Amino acid sequence: MMLMFRHTRHAAHHLRRLHYTDPMKIAPLLLPLLTPVNAFSPQKTTIPSRSFSSSSLLAMPICILVEAEIKEDRMEEFLEMIEKNAVASRQEPGCIRFDVLQSEDAPNKFFFYEVYQDADAIAHHKTQPHYLAWGDFKESGGTVSSVSKKASGKFMT
Repeated sequence: MMLMFRHTRHAAHHLRRLHYTDPMKIAPLLLPLLTPVNAFSPQKTTIPSRSFSSSSLLAMPICILVEAEIKEDRMEEFLEMIEKNAVASRQEPGCIRFDVLQSEDAPNKFFFYEVYQDADAIAHHKTQPHYLAWGDFKESGGTVSSVSKKASGKFMT
């Protein structure tokens, strides 16, 4: 006996009539109730893969990696200045990313990871007051050392 019900209350009514005596009669009644409903579950989405032609490799982002060691007595001033720098830099046109990382080995050593769309975005960045504040901080003797490296983005997220 295979019964199909449109509503749960119909299934419950027939279950009561069967008095739960024959498992073979009850199982088909419970099956629709046990079937998972996917209406609100996250749907599997696929992210299209990026493929690069030889011409698109020429347009890859430019990354700036800075390693800076800050004088210990200037840390508070540095942290205030670099936070403002990072926040303002992220708002610039052409700035894709601006991260400030602190070394776990030496608390006064920092790394800046900056990503820009192109050389024009970097040139614009270097004219901004928050960038000039970093230069002023270095010139005033706030750093023990500061080394910058430029790199081309290849396989990035």
